Amino acid sequence: MASSRLLRAVVWSFCVLAVGGLGSATQAQDETATYTNKRFGFTLTYPTAHFRPKEPLSEDGRVWISHDGHAHLLAGALPNDDEMGLKQYRDYLIEKSYPGAVISYAPVSETWFVLSGLREGTVFYERVTFTCGGKLINSWAILYPEADRRRYDRVVERVARSYRVGQSNCG
Repeated sequence: MASSRLLRAVVWSFCVLAVGGLGSATQAQDETATYTNKRFGFTLTYPTAHFRPKEPLSEDGRVWISHDGHAHLLAGALPNDDEMGLKQYRDYLIEKSYPGAVISYAPVSETWFVLSGLREGTVFYERVTFTCGGKLINSWAILYPEADRRRYDRVVERVARSYRVGQSNCG
């Protein structure tokens, strides 16, 4: 009887330690940082287990790079000096940033669009939002190797839920 209680206590202790260890690993993967752009007001939360800010830092936006150097997260805003419409800017991005890409996801609304797909072994997801009545273009994008899709698709979902456009500097 005493030995079975001892055995249960040992098993219980092992389970508590194992779960505690898993919790620590999960907590490390769940650690995030939130970037707030002071100039344009947008915010973005990203997992620090995957990305670190790349130097030099800019007040227009930010670039983060994965710890292995293979994935990039970008966020920024820019004045729409050429007064492009949403469709025109979308076509411009497809032509200039993603030529030859296979686009697999591309919803469009009145003020925003997403372009997501695959180009030369790189998965991309870019969300663009026109703010300030179309005078300002907010965007964020993540690019990563197709081989890492399983890991980074979850990161895309987390960043997408956290991103908030800014209305600052509408002039």
